[in-house]
Amino acid sequence: MASLKELRARIGSVKSTRKITSAMKMVAAAKLRRAEARAAAARPYADAMRRMLAEVGRSVAGEGGQPALLTGTGQDKVHLLVPMSSDRGLAGAFNSNINRTTRNLVLRLQAEGKTVKILPVGRKTYDFLSRDFADLIIGHRHLSGSKEIPFSSATELGEQITSLLEKGEFDVCTLVYNQFRNVMTQTPTEMQLVPLALPENDNAENSDVASYEFEPDEGTMLSSLLPRNLQVQLYATMLETAAGENGARMTAMDNATRNAGKAIDRLTLTYNRTRQTNITNELIEIISGAQAV
Repeated sequence: MASLKELRARIGSVKSTRKITSAMKMVAAAKLRRAEARAAAARPYADAMRRMLAEVGRSVAGEGGQPALLTGTGQDKVHLLVPMSSDRGLAGAFNSNINRTTRNLVLRLQAEGKTVKILPVGRKTYDFLSRDFADLIIGHRHLSGSKEIPFSSATELGEQITSLLEKGEFDVCTLVYNQFRNVMTQTPTEMQLVPLALPENDNAENSDVASYEFEPDEGTMLSSLLPRNLQVQLYATMLETAAGENGARMTAMDNATRNAGKAIDRLTLTYNRTRQTNITNELIEIISGAQAV
């Protein structure tokens, strides 16, 4: 049985831990409000732009000379995966869900005979994937450590993906990220970036295809809009990742604070029982000694 001194030390240590987790919870909650607002503001714009370009792509389907960002290379041999996680831990299963989803996707594609390349975004997914798939990683990027993620981060990543496509490094590009739903739920999601995929719940057979007139011309418009769309989609997912990270961290720190409180209660009870037992034993020894005299 632990001594009273050891129990006091344990109680003090857990109390210090509870103070830290409680402070981290409040910090994550403050960051979450800003991150959630930014993600909610970017989501409609990204969805509308993706849907509009999908309609444009459908309207010009069958015509030759379309940009590779729209139609891809026409093959399905080399897949580029872009998993997106946070740079820091202490966020529950937020990063492990992305790592597990990416790992399963890599194994599935390899089982189908595809060549897989990985461009991780975020320190946690890079550290995880570099242990099992180091030979598949062609580069990595970290999210900005500032309070707000700049659009330049998405611009640089989009330009890198576009450059790899122009060099023929891949045929299909898929983004893996956590879609922020609420504080408790962040859903691992796969989004195909290249070739441009139709939005979810969009059926080409029963939806009306809009007619577009291009000025100055179709190629110029798509060449300008498609790279911008790629950057917008990446930026929107970066904001989703930031919101999901803070939501997951707030939940994880809340659980840790609660668990610390329960541990303190158990240790305090054990401490009081041990102290009472020691006092009782001392009284018994004194009474026994007095009786012997």
